[in-house]
Amino acid sequence: MPAAPPPSLPNEITRWIAAQGWALHPHQREMLARSQDPALLLIAPTGGGKTLAGFLPTLAELGPAPPPGLHTLYISPLKALAADIKRNLRRPIEEAGLAIRVEDRTGDTSQTQRKRQRADPPHILLTTPESLALMLSYEDAARTFAGVQRVIVDEIHALAESKRGDQLMLGLARLQSLVPGLRRVGLSATVEDPPAIARFLARHPDPCDILLADPGPAPDITMLQTDEAPPWSGGGGRYAIPAILQAVKAHKTTLIFHNTRAQAELFFHALWLANEDALPIGIHHGSLSREQRQRVEAAMAEGALRAIVCTGSLDLGIDWGDVDLVIQVGAPKNVKRLVQRIGRANHRYNAPSKALLVPANRFEVVECHAALKTMADGKLDGEPRAEGPRDVLCQHILAVAAAGPFDADALFAEVTSAGAYRDLTRPAFDDCLEFCATGGYALRAYDRWQRLLHRPDGMWQLRDPRAARQIRMNIGTIIDTETLKVRLKNRRGGTPLGEVEEGFAATLTPGDTFLIGGQIVRYEGLNELTVEVTRRADKQPKIATFMGTKFATSTQLSHTILEMFRQPDWPELPSATCEWLHLQRKVSKLPEADRMLMETFGHEDRQYLVCYGFAGRNAQQTLGLLLSQRMELAGLAPIGFVATDYATMLWGLEEVRDPAALVRPDGLRDSFEQWLSGNAVMKRTFRAAAIIAGLIDRNTPGRRKTGRQATFSSDILYDTLLKYDPDHVLMQITREEARRGLVDFGRIEELLARTTGRVDHRRLDRISPLAAPLLLERGTVPVAGAAEDRLLAQAAEALMQEAGLPA
Repeated sequence: MPAAPPPSLPNEITRWIAAQGWALHPHQREMLARSQDPALLLIAPTGGGKTLAGFLPTLAELGPAPPPGLHTLYISPLKALAADIKRNLRRPIEEAGLAIRVEDRTGDTSQTQRKRQRADPPHILLTTPESLALMLSYEDAARTFAGVQRVIVDEIHALAESKRGDQLMLGLARLQSLVPGLRRVGLSATVEDPPAIARFLARHPDPCDILLADPGPAPDITMLQTDEAPPWSGGGGRYAIPAILQAVKAHKTTLIFHNTRAQAELFFHALWLANEDALPIGIHHGSLSREQRQRVEAAMAEGALRAIVCTGSLDLGIDWGDVDLVIQVGAPKNVKRLVQRIGRANHRYNAPSKALLVPANRFEVVECHAALKTMADGKLDGEPRAEGPRDVLCQHILAVAAAGPFDADALFAEVTSAGAYRDLTRPAFDDCLEFCATGGYALRAYDRWQRLLHRPDGMWQLRDPRAARQIRMNIGTIIDTETLKVRLKNRRGGTPLGEVEEGFAATLTPGDTFLIGGQIVRYEGLNELTVEVTRRADKQPKIATFMGTKFATSTQLSHTILEMFRQPDWPELPSATCEWLHLQRKVSKLPEADRMLMETFGHEDRQYLVCYGFAGRNAQQTLGLLLSQRMELAGLAPIGFVATDYATMLWGLEEVRDPAALVRPDGLRDSFEQWLSGNAVMKRTFRAAAIIAGLIDRNTPGRRKTGRQATFSSDILYDTLLKYDPDHVLMQITREEARRGLVDFGRIEELLARTTGRVDHRRLDRISPLAAPLLLERGTVPVAGAAEDRLLAQAAEALMQEAGLPA
């Protein structure tokens, strides 16, 4: 049977495009021509109209007067992106006079609207992986999705890197069972391994073609020139605020990206204090209240803001045409993330994006130049995809049961059609099914985990239909640190300002002040899991320790830095940085990719060991724990350690005379497993897996479990399973997750494999130039208040003089 001819655009849309003075780009015409492909991945530059390219076949198929029912699902990794797409998509539809309904459904959508959307879905629904999973868990899912023909996954590279992507692909596998003819489209601007993303998107074993658009001009990206040099450690970019303000004044709208929410808050506060011209500046991150985020997004869409201090909440796809400059404060840690953020500027086809990098400290000068070099070479970094995580599979099985009875054989076939789960064995699937049904061997005696019933006809169903509500309330794979809402205290319930971590709130006493939303507020008390505050502007604040990714430098970027160290000189680096590196080479040596540099020296009344691994912060921290353990066994009396992305510094009472013995790989994995089994990291990992898999509920009807309650419950369960059922499926998942995630043991093994037997030990008579900033990271200078920056600078100057750098 010949393939159906590609649909043509409605005349109304064709006239509208012509009225804008536009013409379709080649990749947009190609997407329209290949609208019947079962799966297609489009890689197009930011500003290249890839979102419109994804929707053109939908507009063509729906026409000016579409029949009722859901036709296209659009999946976004961000709520803000879904809202932005709704704004941008409604404009041509409304101005062309098409009767196409476009709605979004996210965590911000009201319960009333969600219920209506299930009964009377729009033609185009914009949603997130979590909301799709929730919709599929209802009994009427088959009716809701009966007419859906296309699914568009935007910024697919971002979803492919997390469990949210695995949850989405299991959801699409379920959806494909309900509507077998479903076509899949993936959109991305930054993909380091297109075939891997294509396999992730496609229904296994179906193929997925890749459409590469013209990449357009290279971005215009440079280092920001500042009068003041970066600090030796820590930072946050505050030294560069005068230069950043000048750059903001010279552009229409500037996005100022930070890697964590706490850094964004501190920088915004400092920027606002220095903003003598009263430029309109906003802040945007995931801990702020929905109302505050929406106000900033609306102001930005109207062009009312000159700058927005932000985090990953604005990383992806959002199209605000007036943004003509991106500033990245702090080393990007990952080239792919940098490319994505740069793409927010000059969001137009064939217009180069303009960006400035601002290193937060002296070492980040090197890291930022490495990122620029890697970008210029056209290399993107990324880790290979792991097999589909089984805690997400357990949650999916429960969600399927909430929708109605299911056949295990059919569900296994469905699950293994999702790319990440294509190699899942039937015994591994059955272990997950058994866990969902009974809780597993050690827990089967408890009624609360007896959730599924195996019927005589072979079908599985919920033992108690009322459990469906509980399952739906706990759908999702994002495990944030438990947070408490922050509100201004008044008689009417208070204005919501955002959230802070529960652990941070527990440290507050009435009268303490902290930063949130760029404001200094005073803690007044806790009222029913709400932090009540009043505004204060007369004190130095405490720092709100917002959760937020603390990115590790990628393997690709680390290797580029080590390659730079092989150069005889660095004319591209500032003179102060070059002098620093030359002195390191003179008094010790610079680290090499295939050798381990270990320095030992005395300082004040302690003995220090520094191990340069360039394995990323998580791995270097784990290395510190393992080396501490080995030092303890060797009687070297370790006291503590600190880790950065590139090194681990340990200190103790005894000199380490043979550091090479500490990094021998023999027995390292056994030591690691022994350490891990009784460590808090393992319990924290177990808690996250138990929540995702459905062993522990985050939410229950009428109340919310606090982080302390959830931790207490998970600790008891962990200890029970460790003692009575150490091979329980959740214990297996926990070991896999801990090795891969929080502790990054794989990068330690890679480090030791490439350096085994090749250790360069330098016994120094003083601290080395590269090690000096680590002492500042250690926080040995007890300073606080308004004089903090000056005192830290004085401490840094003294350490650098000791290391041999002139004042």
